Amino acid sequence: MLPAVFAEDELAQRLVAGLDAPVDFTRWLGGWVGAETDGSEPEDRLRAAVAAAAYLHRLRGTRRGLTESVRLAFGVEPEISESGAADWSARPLGPVPGERRPRLHVTLRLPDPAPADEQRLDSLVAAARPAHMPYTVKATASEKNPEQ
Repeated sequence: MLPAVFAEDELAQRLVAGLDAPVDFTRWLGGWVGAETDGSEPEDRLRAAVAAAAYLHRLRGTRRGLTESVRLAFGVEPEISESGAADWSARPLGPVPGERRPRLHVTLRLPDPAPADEQRLDSLVAAARPAHMPYTVKATASEKNPEQ
């Protein structure tokens, strides 16, 4: 699918073959673009994290960015509670929304959580949260459906 001028070029062919993204190249590319990976994720999640890296950099420090980072790493939507809020007023010196003390808590419900999952969650939240925000994390077992 290259233009004809590159069809006979050996260097161009080797470069394009590398862009077919074998796993080792995908890991290298992930480090280069700043994807939040740790080397333990399955190949499909690794590729999704690398593909989303630039998008997630634009969302860093937002609830949406944090949610996407955790979802890409674990394949599960996190539960996020935070102290902040936003509001507007036509009058100056109105009440400030949210809580006085900043806080962020992220809960991740997994079928079979391991201590490494909580460590991974902690590193993801530390990287994707607002820089000034103190945080806590918890990886816990997902609730089983009683009908199963």
